Amino acid sequence: MSSIDIYQKSPVEMELGQRRARKSMRNQIMMFSLMIFLTLISFTMVVAYNSDVIGFSSYFVMPTLMLFAGVQVALQLYYFMHMNEKGHGTAMMFMYVGAFLAFLVVLTFLTIVWW
Repeated sequence: MSSIDIYQKSPVEMELGQRRARKSMRNQIMMFSLMIFLTLISFTMVVAYNSDVIGFSSYFVMPTLMLFAGVQVALQLYYFMHMNEKGHGTAMMFMYVGAFLAFLVVLTFLTIVWW
């Protein structure tokens, strides 16, 4: 029967792990708060667009909403899917290539429709 070696972390390694976990949690909470803020701004813009009093222009609302959506997708992929950690290079490459190809497809269809 073989014996199993159990590795116990030193107090310094434990402290480093706790510090990294606190930093990660702080980043998660900050990004979540930012995304809630962007969502509230988006809803407010849509309400103002449909309002008779303020009446934002659709030429302002639509690009701004798309920009906020793009920022939220990027933040969710980067922080909530843990793409900011080491060892995710291949997954990041596939996501960047996919985002680039999606942009090219949208650009192609917009060019075809409006040309």
